[in-house]
Amino acid sequence: MKALPGLLVLALLAGCAGKPVKPVPQSAAAPRAAAPATGTPAAAMAAQDVPPACLQVREHRDEDYTPGGLYAPGVRDSAPEHALDISNIPEPEPRAEPASRYGNRSPYTVLGKRYQVLDQAEGYVERGLASWYGQKFHGRHTSSRELYDMCSFSAAHKTLPLPSYVRVTNLDNGRSAIVRVNDRGPFHPGRIIDLSYAAAVKLGVDRTGTARVEVAAITGGTPSRTALAPAAASRGPLPAAAPNLGPQIVQVGAYRDEGNARRIAQSLRAAGISGIEVEPVRLHDGKVWRVRIAPVSAPALESVLSSIRALGLPSPRVFSE
Repeated sequence: MKALPGLLVLALLAGCAGKPVKPVPQSAAAPRAAAPATGTPAAAMAAQDVPPACLQVREHRDEDYTPGGLYAPGVRDSAPEHALDISNIPEPEPRAEPASRYGNRSPYTVLGKRYQVLDQAEGYVERGLASWYGQKFHGRHTSSRELYDMCSFSAAHKTLPLPSYVRVTNLDNGRSAIVRVNDRGPFHPGRIIDLSYAAAVKLGVDRTGTARVEVAAITGGTPSRTALAPAAASRGPLPAAAPNLGPQIVQVGAYRDEGNARRIAQSLRAAGISGIEVEPVRLHDGKVWRVRIAPVSAPALESVLSSIRALGLPSPRVFSE
């Protein structure tokens, strides 16, 4: 009979062994280091310091994701139940970082569509629709294997190298924020960037769901040449082919291999696109060949962009002459 208490303890432990344990999220201002194991006093203390809006509410399981597909497509994304105060959340400080070991494989395929990751972020400027992602993904691994923190300033992009830094400007209200790109997406047609919930709040996109934005890469601490002046952005949204913008330059891509750049140029010519230029550009870490189309009149811009994307080149960038 003296062995009975010990047997009861073993039985109780066995009953808990298969129960999934919900991970404790990191604080919005905390570094992305590994958190202590759930259930430890340190983890319990960390949970007390997390703002209510930043608590993780969903358990993430491998079976919710199918390679080449979307994560838990039947689950609706949402904003946190509590309001998020972003006044104490710092924007990331752009700095040189090594390429992530994960998330930079190129090309890659999602939902049957192939995407080519850019060799470098320098020179990237694009306008289009931004969306945001929130509570559904909070605490899940991003494509770079960092944990997604909806309470930090980050973003997902289909083709920028991971990590990258960009300035995103809401063309409806002139608000802007610097975000660190560490994830892939959005894979909905017509969208060019998926903002973290904190970034969406700062730009006012949390209220509208989507917004027209300009995304400009920041390399060496300096934003790339933008297609719009800040004053123009503050006046409200501009259509992609606004007549008053004048002729445009469309950059199809920048390639380390000259032969690859010339093959891209040939495929563009075969598609009936004219004004194609292949030019070498010397960067701090070597040379790239840029494939550009110029000039492109404002009325013809959308048609040219559609033709480029139809060739499987998903991220043409637009500059003003």
